[in-house]
Amino acid sequence: MQPLINDIRNCTICAKHLALGPRPVLAAHASSKIVIIGQAPGAVVHDTGVPWDDKSGENLRSWLQVDNETFYDPKRIALVPMGFCYPGKGKSGDLPPRSECAPEWHGQVLGHLKEVKLTILIGQYAQQYYLAERARKTLTETVRHFEEYLPDFFVLPHPSPRNNIWRARNPWFDAEVIPSLREQMIKVIK
Repeated sequence: MQPLINDIRNCTICAKHLALGPRPVLAAHASSKIVIIGQAPGAVVHDTGVPWDDKSGENLRSWLQVDNETFYDPKRIALVPMGFCYPGKGKSGDLPPRSECAPEWHGQVLGHLKEVKLTILIGQYAQQYYLAERARKTLTETVRHFEEYLPDFFVLPHPSPRNNIWRARNPWFDAEVIPSLREQMIKVIK
């Protein structure tokens, strides 16, 4: 597994499209029990090189009800974004993850993870890629029907603080989805 991670960390496949240059960020181990597939690193994560090392990561760890030690233990949790590098800034936030990464690397990474019991798909890009025609028309509808994707996938919105308005408009998320997510985590992490 480590040679593959090294190959990914040295990847430059889309370097010409990255304003800050390539800095692939991921964490995985052959014994990972949980895979979290998110969007792409933000600017803070690009600087630190640590996956989910920002406010979104704080929110995600709160939703999962796990501490930093558990979250950053690749033997427990693999952190595999749709795009491994920071894609740059767009008009209303970060640009979408680069489309080259998932087809190039995901199959190889996931092929090494033989102990996975839970795969969490965060945000529309991961959900569209992995659910394909099973995804609903909107992220809200997909997350609202999260139970339909179990046990293969647990679907979540992006935990960005920018989505606090979405959470306020969708109180069922905190009432139904988060408790179910935590139950799944307890079953797998124990």
